[in-house]
Amino acid sequence: MKALLLSAPGALALADVDTPTPGPGEVRVRVAACGICGSDVHGYTGSTGRRIPPLVMGHEAAGTVDAVGAGVADLAVGTRVALDSTVFCGACDHCRRGQENLCTDRQVLGVSCGLYRRHGCFAEQVVVPRRVVYPIPDTLDFVAAALLEPLTIALHAVHLAGVGPATRSAVVVGAGPIGLACVASLRAYGVPRIAAIDLDAGRLEQARALGATTTIPAGDDAGTQAAAWGTSGPDSDGADVVLEAVGATAPVRTAIESCTRGGTVVLVGNVSPAIDLPLQLVVTRQLRLQGSCSSAGSYPEAIRLVSEGTIDLSAFVSRVAPLDEGPAWFQRLHDREPGLVKVVLRP
Repeated sequence: MKALLLSAPGALALADVDTPTPGPGEVRVRVAACGICGSDVHGYTGSTGRRIPPLVMGHEAAGTVDAVGAGVADLAVGTRVALDSTVFCGACDHCRRGQENLCTDRQVLGVSCGLYRRHGCFAEQVVVPRRVVYPIPDTLDFVAAALLEPLTIALHAVHLAGVGPATRSAVVVGAGPIGLACVASLRAYGVPRIAAIDLDAGRLEQARALGATTTIPAGDDAGTQAAAWGTSGPDSDGADVVLEAVGATAPVRTAIESCTRGGTVVLVGNVSPAIDLPLQLVVTRQLRLQGSCSSAGSYPEAIRLVSEGTIDLSAFVSRVAPLDEGPAWFQRLHDREPGLVKVVLRP
């Protein structure tokens, strides 16, 4: 079969690789669409250490079941499906508690980090355990279904933030695909005031289209501006909830500065392996810093929200392109070409 193979840092090309065969409890999916994630763009250069060649990347995928292994009796060939990017064991303590994203033996599709190598979905076919496969309705096209994965990341972050009827204001720092999905998720949860912060004016426009009620250009005083905007009463001096979707020192500081005393900052982005943390702001304002990893149990909700039209992320798909054009699109995304947010490849 054809696959987009990372053979060395920065070296990405279409190649012939062996067609995988599903084992017991596994299914093989003919991939119809797979989005290029920001982690792929950062990782394929070798900078993150999580895309060690040789590797087939890609984890935002949807397609059609074309073969099943022994023991799989509840999923017929031809079923249209989306894939959870986290391959979890289903048996460890974390999995039994519903924290499959924290599985002791977890792997991630399209990731090679030294501890494991799991080939992903920039290929004509991929084999995965049945437990990470979710049927999707016929009305949901494959490009939209590929975006379910980043939406589940955002929904998980919103869940961890404790967003509910009492949440009066929220700030999202970073308006890349995950940040935009966070904006859409906050809107779906009924948050009346949502601010988005980013360097890119075009992405801020997209944030408004997805539900942001105000936008703030990133900069040294963005956190101060967001805090003033987010104040919603005499006991508030910032936003109730802040979601950080970049993962670097400056945006994390902005997120912390945006949050009201006693509020929650959810850290979703992880571009940098380490940052400088404004510790005194966190301690003296008694902020809750909550890490958010992948998603856990969010796929049924994501499928429902997209299928019923509550969330539509198609607006930030910049291009849908064939798999053989993948290397060029990776380079354009890496170069931060203006106007590019999400590129989806079709094997």
